[in-house]
Amino acid sequence: MIASGCSRHWMPAGSALGDAAKNKGLSIGQRVGIGWTAKSCQHCDACINGEQVNCQQGSTPTIINKEGFAEKLRDDWQWVIPLPEKLDVTTAGPLLMSNITATSRVGVIGIGGLGHIAIKILHAMGAEVVAFSSTPDKKQSILDMGADEVVNSRDAEALKQQSGRFDLILNTVSVDLDWKPYFAALAPKGKFHTVGAVMKPFQVCAFDLVMGDKAVTDSSTGSPGQLRSLLKLASRADIAPQVEFFTMSDINKALEHVRAGKANYRVVLKADF
Repeated sequence: MIASGCSRHWMPAGSALGDAAKNKGLSIGQRVGIGWTAKSCQHCDACINGEQVNCQQGSTPTIINKEGFAEKLRDDWQWVIPLPEKLDVTTAGPLLMSNITATSRVGVIGIGGLGHIAIKILHAMGAEVVAFSSTPDKKQSILDMGADEVVNSRDAEALKQQSGRFDLILNTVSVDLDWKPYFAALAPKGKFHTVGAVMKPFQVCAFDLVMGDKAVTDSSTGSPGQLRSLLKLASRADIAPQVEFFTMSDINKALEHVRAGKANYRVVLKADF
């Protein structure tokens, strides 16, 4: 890892430090990770306020920073996150959460790569967690992750029964759904928060939000400080995603596995060349 100054890259050791990265708590040989963001200006109003992902000069995603599946990455030191020793480098998988307490009731839509980690984090934080899944045969494994209840998202009557229940509903899917039942499921002042990149507009009547002071929000990834805090929680609470391993030489098989919806629940590629 070369440090100068959510694809995610977790590297076993840093290999070099630029002059601006020295004396910043990083060292050569340290286990570190890079999240979705690789660079930000660090001097605009957004960066100074700890909202580097909204950098007004334009933050640089890792995936377009000439990196992808590279063996070595070059990133600004702020985005190089120390990896707690207790965490397995092959399964470290952070996910930004939003203002959750132990008394919160949270619904999670879509129990895949993002959704299953959300359940584990929410459970560790003490929240009551309800999973919305369209795959009934996943029910027991979802409960084993820490969900308190699983609701069949294809059952209109089951969705209707959730009315007014949740402080937060977290959407992790990228497909367009009938969102109205989920907005109705929010409690007063509840938030519908999406981290899934749904490409179509959300169809919601403003009156449905006004009645109950509800909100629709979203986020891309976390700040360096939030990512560090989340990794500390993951280490303390023993949180890790469920993964399947493929070698890099079998990447086509891995892609076919994911496209067929067979991934359980994340696929990790291991370099074999």
